[in-house]
Amino acid sequence: MAREISITKRAKISQAQQYMLLSVLGASVVLGIAVSLVIHFFSQIAFNAKVVSEEDATIVVYSNAIKNIGICQKPSGSTYSDDELKKCNPDNVSVSSVPGSLRSNILESMADNPSLSAVPKEDSSTCINPVKASDPKYKNKYYTYNELQEKYNKASTAQELVDATNLIQTCSALRVIPDALPAFKNEEALLASLNKIFIISNWEPESISPTGEVELADFGTNLNKLSVRLSIETDAAETRTILDNIERSIRDFDINRATIEWRGENALSLQAHATAYYMDPSTVIESTKTITPGGK
Repeated sequence: MAREISITKRAKISQAQQYMLLSVLGASVVLGIAVSLVIHFFSQIAFNAKVVSEEDATIVVYSNAIKNIGICQKPSGSTYSDDELKKCNPDNVSVSSVPGSLRSNILESMADNPSLSAVPKEDSSTCINPVKASDPKYKNKYYTYNELQEKYNKASTAQELVDATNLIQTCSALRVIPDALPAFKNEEALLASLNKIFIISNWEPESISPTGEVELADFGTNLNKLSVRLSIETDAAETRTILDNIERSIRDFDINRATIEWRGENALSLQAHATAYYMDPSTVIESTKTITPGGK
């Protein structure tokens, strides 16, 4: 009888140990799953926080670009909200409402620069103000910058705004920019620029022609060289005048090499290779950033 009781106790103890072992094993499994889930959730939270941080940084970059260019009026906060961007219409934004922006600097500071405005407008008939042209009391029949700006500010349609912008580009100091550094290869315009210098110098060139050579300039990835040959045969004083006018030209001409020969009494023959420049159009480059968990 005692032996049976002992066996029964041992069986119960062994069963209790099994239950305890299973309980510990189950608790370990549950704990492991819980820890794994916690780690996973923390990883997801960290990853989402990284994504949100990059989105916020991108919004700041876009907002700063919009503010710096002057497309929209300044936001109420540090960045533009969706409602502010939806309400923004660049055609209705006045220059005075975006001070310090690129738009303001171009249309107010640069376009009205008196030194740059010294470039004559007589080459373009579009710069004649039709009101002044028909009234003899006006001595200057060309648009002043205030008149150009008034047409720009009063533009009520997209076409009127385009026309006013074109007038400002052509008839204000802004026209000096494409004259000084064109945005594309144009050999005809290059020869026309040199020909005008010769006309100002009261001299007819012996020959002038492009070499057809185009290469990147050493100091800019989007700045290109355009070579030209010119031949000048005249007296020393007139040669000096021509070279001085080339040097004073708003467009840069670098004479790389030249050969000067005496041709009779006080007569010179100048054979030169010069380099002019033009710049490829600038574009806005958008970048894509891939964000992965784990910092990789």
